[in-house]
Amino acid sequence: MSWNLTLHQQNALRLALVFVLFEVLTTLAVVFLLMQPLATRATSDLAGLMVLAAQTWAELPPETRPAFERELTASHGLTLAVAPPTGAVRTAWHGIYVRELEAQLAQRTAAPLDLASVDAGAEPWLWAGVPAGGRTLWLGFPRSRVGPQPLAAALLTLSAAIILAWLAAWWLGHSTVAPLKRFAVAATVLGRGATPELLPETGPRELASLARRFNQLACQVHDLLEARTTLLAGLSHDLRTPLARMRLALELVQRRPDPAWIERLEADVEEMNHLVGDVLELARGLDGEAAVPVDLAAVLEALAGRAWEAGAEVAVQCPDLRISAPPAALRRVLGNLLANAQRYAGDGAIELRAQSSDGACIIGVIDQGPGIPEDQLEAVFRPFHRVDASRSPVTGGTGLGLAVVRQLAQANGWRVWLENRRGGGLAAWVSVPTGSGEPPLQGRCSCTPASSIPGTTRPA
Repeated sequence: MSWNLTLHQQNALRLALVFVLFEVLTTLAVVFLLMQPLATRATSDLAGLMVLAAQTWAELPPETRPAFERELTASHGLTLAVAPPTGAVRTAWHGIYVRELEAQLAQRTAAPLDLASVDAGAEPWLWAGVPAGGRTLWLGFPRSRVGPQPLAAALLTLSAAIILAWLAAWWLGHSTVAPLKRFAVAATVLGRGATPELLPETGPRELASLARRFNQLACQVHDLLEARTTLLAGLSHDLRTPLARMRLALELVQRRPDPAWIERLEADVEEMNHLVGDVLELARGLDGEAAVPVDLAAVLEALAGRAWEAGAEVAVQCPDLRISAPPAALRRVLGNLLANAQRYAGDGAIELRAQSSDGACIIGVIDQGPGIPEDQLEAVFRPFHRVDASRSPVTGGTGLGLAVVRQLAQANGWRVWLENRRGGGLAAWVSVPTGSGEPPLQGRCSCTPASSIPGTTRPA
């Protein structure tokens, strides 16, 4: 059988066990290290006084004995009687103090001795028979004379400890459960596909870190849902155009066969195939790939070589750098940025630049094209978004290249951003962490530069 306890109950049970264990250890330490020595010393003095009083009474003349008894009661709280008290009951357990007193009396009288208890009115008395002068004299004192009550003290402190444990558990549980309840509500909203309110990133370090990660996850899910909607809408829109042309071409071919219409059909099919390929590339953007040591200069030189073959002028500025990164993802990100620069830079030169900065490797693709309006520097990373209003792939591409770049960067914990350069042109930067630290969350909501590289200016 398993108990499904709440956090309050679990904390209360654990704290109660800790308090009980602490109480038991404290009680044992107090009894054996403090009360036992004090009881031994105090009972030794009382036992000596009782034996001495009995012997003195036995040696006194009979006419002075009543005065001695009164003095003994007034000064020391002891009552002396010749006959045993009425209703005396011998008990086997009296506690530490009485047990030590019995041992001290037995040691001084050289005979076993047990104290007897008598209920005398509102307060019980303890009596001891002390042999003196050939007879047994009875000396008694009220139970209140024995001050220490370890059992009562242990029960009282144990009860207080359990009550404090429940109060502390309620306080600790409330301070912990309240943020968790907010997490549960936000997770429920997120599970329905809606965007929850961002959680406050306050409180203990662990809860604040959990809230920060959850907020990043919520932003990622929101971005993914928006990207999915945009992707489906853009795909359906971009497929309708070649489909309409193909339908028209088929009708014309039926009326008058012409090789030009066949070529147009083949071009439309190729356009649709290219669009579907880009969509699949975007869908595979989050596939995992192991990071391995990569020679960054060699990667940039290979990309520049392929661009040179396509007729682009590309220069590479990269020191001897080796970074740990998924090679295919890195080549795809840099290749898409380079292809974007080739499309818009015209005949201008393109520069591939890399350098280390603040625990990261900053890689830039810099062109001399017209740049991008400041208000669209972030929007161009959305699927099917084009600065060029034309939907033609010849002038504006499919609008998925930068979306793939953002997806891959988010999946690998990189940061990517665009900047307009002074004097014209666009700089696309990718920051690949090289130091150790907290693992990045896949799908960060926004990407901002960690540092600035000379020759560029940050967007407003």
